[in-house]
Amino acid sequence: MSHQARSAPSSLSTAPAHQRGRTVCLGVPSGANAREQAPATGHFVRPRARTCVWHMNQITFDFGECSPEPDFTMAVSEQPPQRLENYGTAAVSDTELLAMILQGQGICPTKAVALGSQLIAEAGSIHALLTWGAPEYRRLKGIGRIKALQLAATAEIARRMMTQRGASAPLLNRADLIAAHLAPVAAGLTIEKFWVFCLTRKNRLIKRIELTSGTATAALAHPREVFRAAVREPGTVAVACAHNHPSGDPQPSAADLHVTRLIREASKAIDMDFIDHVIVGRPEADPNGVGYYSFREAGII
Repeated sequence: MSHQARSAPSSLSTAPAHQRGRTVCLGVPSGANAREQAPATGHFVRPRARTCVWHMNQITFDFGECSPEPDFTMAVSEQPPQRLENYGTAAVSDTELLAMILQGQGICPTKAVALGSQLIAEAGSIHALLTWGAPEYRRLKGIGRIKALQLAATAEIARRMMTQRGASAPLLNRADLIAAHLAPVAAGLTIEKFWVFCLTRKNRLIKRIELTSGTATAALAHPREVFRAAVREPGTVAVACAHNHPSGDPQPSAADLHVTRLIREASKAIDMDFIDHVIVGRPEADPNGVGYYSFREAGII
């Protein structure tokens, strides 16, 4: 049994029946200088970190130090739940939105805001959290298994909400429409993926098919697989293709050019319209500032 447990007053080392199985945080200074820090009155001073003691079956177990209390306090009116109720979701910051998810299960509003701020600092931005899975969240002290899974699930819910099909199938007859439709799906991906869009005669979407999922720098697709997927969908008379560049720069590689030419020739052979092949990136990483590359606009299709 550790020094902290022996230092606890005798009235707490043997817990009454109603306290058994509860965690009690004692204001007992930790370390070898605990006795020297106590004033002459015999009362203990509040330490910088509290000592957690678990009472069960009349035995005291010491589990070391709890996380220290935050160094600041927050007025109730400034806490994320109250601000969200008073001003709406659009008025609160990224940190406060994260704090709403983090709060609960022992995490008070003040700690939740501090942890939300740390998350954004670690990721670089709230958008960058789209690339995080549960293991990345669990690296931060204060986020356990369930909370990490909840955070990862929240990002996936947001992604699916943005891509859910509306009342009518989207029109995908231009590169900008294809890029906009795919942007929420491609956001945060760290590997290349290749999609085939099965389209009606009026270029309305029938089905989006993820054909391949590659490495961090390549996603291979063969024309045979592209049109095999297309002919399986009833009503498909045209196809469009797209893939993402995790780097954000949508400029095509030599392999991208080669695959596009093969798909173009195969579409002529089976008499199926090939609308476009679009590479999705990010405007800030695109030398042209557009955020996507169209092989049709470039005159290759």
